[in-house]
Amino acid sequence: MNSSIKAIIFDFGGVLLQWDPHNVYRRYFDQPQQIDQFLAEINFASWNAEQDRGRPIAESIAELSGRFPQYAHLIRAYYDHFEDTIVGPITGTVDILSALKQAGYPLYGLSNWSAETYPRIRHQYDFFNLFDKIILSGEVKLVKPDPAIFNLTLQTINRTANECLLIDDSEANIISAKKLGFAVIHFKSPEQLRIELRQMNLL
Repeated sequence: MNSSIKAIIFDFGGVLLQWDPHNVYRRYFDQPQQIDQFLAEINFASWNAEQDRGRPIAESIAELSGRFPQYAHLIRAYYDHFEDTIVGPITGTVDILSALKQAGYPLYGLSNWSAETYPRIRHQYDFFNLFDKIILSGEVKLVKPDPAIFNLTLQTINRTANECLLIDDSEANIISAKKLGFAVIHFKSPEQLRIELRQMNLL
């Protein structure tokens, strides 16, 4: 057991869960590139980030539909069918999460996720029960990679940055956390994660 790491913090989407908004829109478009064009035209990434930051979904749908009335039904569809965006668990990472829990490490979740949609998914996956605490951007009104959400996490779990390991698939989040003094693993695959955890003497 690595005595210097007192807490291990996991991102969710792309690390423990496969998230893909394309899954909602395959029923509306024939070709994947049509979905890409639609998402790019409405600037989906920045719109979605505002809900992760805590903006109410009803307000966000109304705002974007006002700018793109021709797509109002498609904009609403994202939240009507949100469950379809979660393709399933990344089982290799879930196995690692369980092993770390059995090894006695405190585990925390830190995710950019709307506080309104997370409860719709939470009950579907038992691995959420392995976390000592989960910090959602939509609840705290801050999003990664803002250093403020990392500092809030440290206050919440009563740890210093050098006692914490962050596992995240976003390079921007990894860079931000590393600057604050976190140990970090930039997640690429369960196999790569397992190797790096072994190298750190955590598995």
